[in-house]
Amino acid sequence: MKIVLSGYGKMGKEIFSILQEREDVTLCTTEDICGFDRAVARESVCIDFTTPEAFRANYRFIADSFRAAVIGTTGWSDIKEEVTRYFRDKGTTMIYASNFSVGVNIFFEIARISSAMLASAGNYDPYITELHHKFKLDSPSGTAGTVRDIVEKETGRKCPVQSVRCGHIPGTHNLGFESEVDRIVLTHEAFSRKGFAAGAVQAALWTSGLEGVFDFRELLKEKFKTALYNERD
Repeated sequence: MKIVLSGYGKMGKEIFSILQEREDVTLCTTEDICGFDRAVARESVCIDFTTPEAFRANYRFIADSFRAAVIGTTGWSDIKEEVTRYFRDKGTTMIYASNFSVGVNIFFEIARISSAMLASAGNYDPYITELHHKFKLDSPSGTAGTVRDIVEKETGRKCPVQSVRCGHIPGTHNLGFESEVDRIVLTHEAFSRKGFAAGAVQAALWTSGLEGVFDFRELLKEKFKTALYNERD
């Protein structure tokens, strides 16, 4: 498989370190995806971890030029429908996520189940706090936005988000539910960026058998279901 890394920042370097160990992958990196060779791009998967501004400017070129794309850049949810429609119209496979960590995606599912249960119990107010390093550009994080959307859909209540940008925190997300008598707090804490990078690499490998536009979270949910049913059998 040919993979092109768009963006070579902290996440790009983590992904590079994983992919360079694989003998079945030919790897390129670029800081200027729109200047990349289209002939090579047609046979390649683009993994994009750039900035919200860069992705907004570049997504059409990626959809026009690459065989498939894995989008880890966040901060473009306001144009999500426009972007996903463009990839569909171009027939370019796309896997996107607010967070490619497998652990975080399990956290999303736990948040969904907990929200549904507590909504039926009533009298629980949800909230989110999220902490990241001082260099993170979007606030709140894409992960916090996904959790908020899940909670608000399941509970019908507004879920406020508080963001902290400080030091070199890889990423911590807390989802709380508070009533008059008790509090429940669910937490996911990343120790490094390796979990995010590993998930993005897995997504790139999955593109070989996929056609269309997919949320990584939904792909994982289907694989979790399959694993659970097989285990029961």
